[in-house]
Amino acid sequence: MRSRVTAVLAAVALLASACTGTDVPADASGGTGAGRGVAGAALGWNECEDGFECAKLAVPLDHSKPDGEKIELSVIRLPASGKRIGSILLNPGGPGASGVQYARSARTAVSEAVRERFDVVGFDPRGVGESAPVRCLSPSELDVFVGLDNSPDSPGEVTVLKEGAQRFAAGCETRSGRLLPYVGTADAARDMDLLRAAVGDSHLTYLGKSYGTQLGAVYADLFPDRVRALVLDGAVDPSLGPLELNTAQARGFEVALDAFLENCLAATDCPFQGSVASARAEITELLRRADTASLTNRTGDDRTVTEAWAMLGVITPLYDRQAWPVLRQALAQALKGDGTVLLRMADLLVDRGEDGEYTNQTESNLAVNCVDSVYPQDPAAYAEAAEQAARVAPLFGAYVMWSSLPCAYWPVKAGAREKIDAPGAPPIMVVGTRRDPATPYQWSEALASQLSSGVLVGFDGDGHTAYLTGSACVDRLVDDYLIDLTVPADGTQCPKIG
Repeated sequence: MRSRVTAVLAAVALLASACTGTDVPADASGGTGAGRGVAGAALGWNECEDGFECAKLAVPLDHSKPDGEKIELSVIRLPASGKRIGSILLNPGGPGASGVQYARSARTAVSEAVRERFDVVGFDPRGVGESAPVRCLSPSELDVFVGLDNSPDSPGEVTVLKEGAQRFAAGCETRSGRLLPYVGTADAARDMDLLRAAVGDSHLTYLGKSYGTQLGAVYADLFPDRVRALVLDGAVDPSLGPLELNTAQARGFEVALDAFLENCLAATDCPFQGSVASARAEITELLRRADTASLTNRTGDDRTVTEAWAMLGVITPLYDRQAWPVLRQALAQALKGDGTVLLRMADLLVDRGEDGEYTNQTESNLAVNCVDSVYPQDPAAYAEAAEQAARVAPLFGAYVMWSSLPCAYWPVKAGAREKIDAPGAPPIMVVGTRRDPATPYQWSEALASQLSSGVLVGFDGDGHTAYLTGSACVDRLVDDYLIDLTVPADGTQCPKIG
C-alpha cells in the first residue's frame, strides 16, 4: 500500500467542508512557448479550459532504444501570470496519481507568488491516467480486489487473498504486459528530463509530494547537473526495502490515529469517551465486527462495507487534518452499524467514482511499486512480516503489509534499488511533517541525509505533506527557495499551528 495516495487531500477537504544559481531563461529554445525535447518532438499546446493549455509528449517506451517504439505522455500547464522564470513541474505522489489532475488545482497546489513566476506544469507519468495507462481488472473486479481481507485471520482467508493477488497480477500481464517492464521510477525520471527540455528549461524546477519525492530524488541522481530547485515534501526513504517501508508506514498511520483521537476527545461530537487507548479499542472492535458482519451501505450500489473498506475509510481522513470532523462523523455512524461515510472516504482514496468506474490509480500504483523494488516471492514472507508489523502497528500493520502481496506474483522482474545521493546537485529541499501518516518524518530525515546536498525542513504538524497546509513558515521557506534559490539552514523547524 506504500504511498497509495492521489491528490486525495483536496477531495477530502472538499468533503469535509461539505458535511544557489541563476534563473532559468524564460525559454531556453529562444521561443515563448513550446520547446523541443531531446528527440526533437515539439510540444503543441492547445487551450483546454480555465486558462490551461494541454499537449502530448512522445517518449521512448524503452529508453535504451530512443529511436524505437514511442508512447505519449499527457501534459498540462498554467502559464505564469507575471515575470516568468521558467516552468515548475509537479507530481502529487502515489505512485499512480494523475499529475494532470493535480495541476488542474494549481491555484491551490502552489502559491500565487510561484504561479506568477513559473508556468505550472503537470503530467501523467507513464502507466498513469492518460499516459499509456496500465490496466488490469474491470471495475467490478476492482471492487472485489479492493475489498479483499488484507488482515486474514485464518488459512482460508489467506488462500482467498492469495488467489485475489494472483488474479490481479495475471490481469495486469494480460492487459498491459507490454508496458509493465517500463513503468518504473527511473523510466519516469528520464521522461521528466525530456519534458524539462520540451518546455524549454535548461534546469529543472520541481515540486514532488509523497512518492513524488522518490521520483524527484531519482531524477537528481540521474541528472544532478540539470537540477535548479527541487522541493521534496513528505519524503520516501529510498534506502529501505519494501516490507520495511510498509511497516514504517503502518506505524505512521498509528501515530496519526492517536493524534486524531486526542483531538477528537476534546470535541463535542466525538463518538468516544475516556482515553485514547479506550477509543482505539473501540475502533479495533468496530473493524473486527465489520470482518464478520458487514456495515450498512446506503450509497446506492451493492457493495458491502467489509473490514477492508472500513479500514480504508479510516485511513483516508488521516491524510488531512481538515477531514478529521468527517472521520468523527463516519466513526459515530459506523459504531451504530452504518458504514456509508467510511465507504465514501475509501472511494476517495482508491479513486472510485459514484458511477463505479475507477481511474487506474490502484493498478498503476502496484505496477510501479512491484517493478521498483524486489519483493519476496514466497507468500509466507508476507505472513511473517505482517505478524511483525502488527507488533508496532496493531491496527494497520497486517493490512498494509498484505496489500503488497500481488508483487509476489508479478510477471516482470524488479530492478534492485540503487543508492540515491545525487552527487554534484545544488541544494535540494526535503520537507517532513512530524505526524505524517503516510510518509513518516524519519523518512524525510533519511532522504535529506542521503542526498549529498539535501537540506531538511521539519514541520510540527499533522497530515500528509506540509506545503500549503497552513504553515506560513513552511510556505515562506518553500517559496523563497523556488523563486530566489534562498536555501534555509539544514534542520530548520517550523512550529505547530492552531
